[in-house]
Amino acid sequence: MNTYRIPRSIPRFGRVLLLGGLLTAAGCDQQELLNPVPQTSITGDNAFSSPERVQGLVNGIYKAIKAGNYYGGNYLIYSEARGEEFINRTSNTFTAYEAWNQTLNSGSNFVAGFWAAAYAAINNANILIQGLADHPNTVSETLRKQYVAEAKFARALAYFSLVTLYARPYNEDKGASPGLPLRLKAETTTAGNDLKRSSVAEVYARILKDLDEAEADLPAGYTSALLNTTRAHRNTAVALKTRVYLNQGNYAKVIEEARKIVSDAAPFSAASGVAHRLQNIVEIFTTNYTSTESILSVPMTELDNVTGQSSFAYVFNANSEYHLNPNGIWGHTDWKTGDLRRTFSRTASGVQFLTKYGKPSPFLDYIPILRYAEILLNYAEAAARTGDLPKALALLKAVRNRSDAGYVFPESAVSTQAALVSTILTERRIELLGEGFRSNDLLRNGLPLPAKASASNTAPEVKPSQSNYIFPLPNTEIVTNKLLLE
Repeated sequence: MNTYRIPRSIPRFGRVLLLGGLLTAAGCDQQELLNPVPQTSITGDNAFSSPERVQGLVNGIYKAIKAGNYYGGNYLIYSEARGEEFINRTSNTFTAYEAWNQTLNSGSNFVAGFWAAAYAAINNANILIQGLADHPNTVSETLRKQYVAEAKFARALAYFSLVTLYARPYNEDKGASPGLPLRLKAETTTAGNDLKRSSVAEVYARILKDLDEAEADLPAGYTSALLNTTRAHRNTAVALKTRVYLNQGNYAKVIEEARKIVSDAAPFSAASGVAHRLQNIVEIFTTNYTSTESILSVPMTELDNVTGQSSFAYVFNANSEYHLNPNGIWGHTDWKTGDLRRTFSRTASGVQFLTKYGKPSPFLDYIPILRYAEILLNYAEAAARTGDLPKALALLKAVRNRSDAGYVFPESAVSTQAALVSTILTERRIELLGEGFRSNDLLRNGLPLPAKASASNTAPEVKPSQSNYIFPLPNTEIVTNKLLLE
């Protein structure tokens, strides 16, 4: 009897199967009457034997996304630390100090940890896709297509997260640089360890293929706001495509996808599927995690949360390890004191700390992966870059005036294409602060990672030409994948 298990060598690149609460146990005995297989044992023969067990595997995909080294916390922590919006206070290597001062190396904990977590999510998706192909009658055909679509969405999200950290930006050379090993098969042994990297362009092509196919088979929505926020549906795939195309500089495609879920005129909303629209900015981070603005979020509960040094709320707020940089967006003159987004802060020892995730331990604030405000800003930037300044300005105003109703953009900030693009990029820094976007926005635009300093800590500027502009490949993968560096 084949058993889904974790061979000792496999975690080197994160091949692990999460079963959404089902227990993994090895073994079968020919004398089954004397030694029956426990009902909680998940083997290669019975993992897809019932709709309930398949549902457990689907839940495992989302559980993998929620890992502490992924969207559960560290992915956002390290992405934010690399930018210029925060000042490190503790020099703690376990809470992104190496990312903040630009000294990450192939042996750094998170360099290996995120690689493993993201590839674990990918392998979970691959196992589900393969298992449903091998056991096509366990669930209905409609449900089988939906589950495969959810797996493809999760795989696309993981590959995008990886390629934007460990590979050169797409816009640098249209994706000609080495990218990532594209692992598209279910891995339960070490036989597939050795795999060359595909190019950045090939990785992006796979991401978009997965998202196109996911969009076709995902449901328009679910039966509750909670499920619409925590599971992928059709508009979730569309929303992620706007992010991917923006990263490629394919602005026409950003607009094409955005139009599927953004109405032609304000107040902007999605006309089909889940009725996404902007909501009260304070409520969506404090009391209403499942509003129509929340396209996809990582849920937290008393029994299932991320805490300690992998929790963004712990590191940036409760434990006071990073304060807002007064020379970053927090000090920008166009971010006025009356803006509701400034309420996501507290002052201690003369400095400000971000409280966007403000609940105390066990840190039960949901972590957003996709919000409608981001989609409006993606659309706005694409419209501005392609010359549609009126549409870009209307979208920009929708985001700003939701939080600062009386604000009027200066004519000099929006009257030309260059000025409007710059203003939209500034608005992204304000709106998406603490959500893991800043360092990637710098990279996709070919901008240096700025220098930053406090009385005790400094971090140098990193130019696009420098090797540490992107994450190094982890030693754990280098030593086990003989083809990685070819």
